[in-house]
Formats: sequence, structure tokens, C-alpha cells
Amino acid sequence: MDRQKIGANAYASIHIKNPGRGGVFVSASPLAGDIRLEPIDANGVAAEWSLAPGSDPSKLLFFHGGGYCSGSIVSHRGMVTEAGIGYRLAPEHPFPAAIEDARSAYRFLLDQGIAPSKIVIGGDSAGGGLTLALMTSVRDAREPLPACAWLVSPWVDLQMTGASLAEKAVADPQISKSYLEELASAYLAGADPANPLVSPLNADLAGLPPLLVQVGSAETLLDDAVRTARRAGAADVRVNLEIWPHMIHAWHLWAAQLEAGRRAIASAGAFIRAHL
Repeated sequence: MDRQKIGANAYASIHIKNPGRGGVFVSASPLAGDIRLEPIDANGVAAEWSLAPGSDPSKLLFFHGGGYCSGSIVSHRGMVTEAGIGYRLAPEHPFPAAIEDARSAYRFLLDQGIAPSKIVIGGDSAGGGLTLALMTSVRDAREPLPACAWLVSPWVDLQMTGASLAEKAVADPQISKSYLEELASAYLAGADPANPLVSPLNADLAGLPPLLVQVGSAETLLDDAVRTARRAGAADVRVNLEIWPHMIHAWHLWAAQLEAGRRAIASAGAFIRAHL
């Protein structure tokens, strides 16, 4: 299989090693043989670069999924080195640990002298929600925003009000409302689920950079993605919403075996190239 590149050249990317549990995820796609992993310290957070041959100055900062309670740098290596942060996990590290680590990682890239116009932020599932929350936090702090963002099957509503949670319950083999409630309880640890930094669907999205939102039609989180696109568009944010027929949650993780995963990553590459 030819590796799908995110840009005209492969981007160097950064992952943050999380010191908590590794979670239940296993890597669905193998790490490509030409990727070099380089440990670093990102503003006090243990991290690693994944470096591809001919990497250009652009950087993809990617937040893995796992409901803020599972997943790891290892589980998503195959996906993000094909396309780039892990963060402290609940219940050992509940909110706001994840958003604090996300901000540290973003500042690390800026401190390296990397222009915001050369930075892309992305994430799947909880990582997609974290991506959106990070950008609203950066905007509110009047700090420079990245060039664009890539949201894969984003979980942006920890109040779980989306109709698709019930409508797609039979079709989705991975993500149930009861499972999300367990994850949300661990992550929140008493925090308000309506907090826009927890549920960025409730945030003011005005002024954000262009967004690519990808979701599968068979997902219980379909409405999270659709409502994100609608709210962003209503706030005059440029949005590309892709609903992939028959696809399950974060199908990109199976790109090594799944053609639709490879095509979705290639589509993200075209979107990112257009905004860098």
C-alpha cells in the first residue's frame, strides 16, 4: 500500500506521551518504516516528534481519541504519522488536564518559531473536541490561531444531547450513550458538562480558522459532527463537512486495511494543502 501523505510533502508531527493509562486501544495500522521518532520535552510535557523524509516546515498537532480515558501515543501512531499529541488521561488526570496539555503543546510549537500559518491542529473523537476547545481558548487569549483544523468523528457534547445517539445505536458497534456517560463522568470529576472547554459545541465558534469535519454515517456521534459544522458555519467559519457512508467511528484508524480510511486521510491532505 502506498502511504497517504497529508501534504505535498509529509509533515513533521508532534505527539505528547501521556503518563496515565495506555487505554484499551491497540494500533490498527503499523508505523511506516521511513518514520523516525524523536523524544522531546514540550514545555514540560514528555513528547515525541514523528519525522518523515523530506518533511516541510509545517506541523500537524494531533490529539488522539479515547474519551479522555483511553488511547495513547502508541494506539494512534499508525494514523497520525501518516497524516501527527496525546495528553494526560482521566480518571487520574480529569478536566482541565487535557486542555492544559494541549495549550502547552501548541505554545511549544510557537516557541520553536513556527509560524501559526504553518500549523494544523487535528484530532479524532475526544481529540476532535479537544482540538475545537483549544482553538476557542487560543482565540479568547488573543493568541495566533493555526492555519486550519481537522476534526475526525468529534465528540463535542458531553451532555449527550444528539439525536443520533439513539438513532444510530444499533448501527454503531463501538460507541454507545452509556459508554460515553462513563467516560464523561471520569473526565469531568464534578465539572460542568456544559462548560465550553468541555463541550465546545456550546462555545462561540466565531473567528476560528477553516475546519474539515469528517464523520461516518453509522456513528452515534454523527449529530456531534453535523451540529459542529452547522454552528461553525452560522458563525461565518469556513467548514467542509464530509459524511462517509457506512463508516464507523474514527475509521481512519484502519486505513491499512480499509480503502475508505485511506481516502479520508487523502481528503484531509487536500484540505490541509489548500490552507497552508
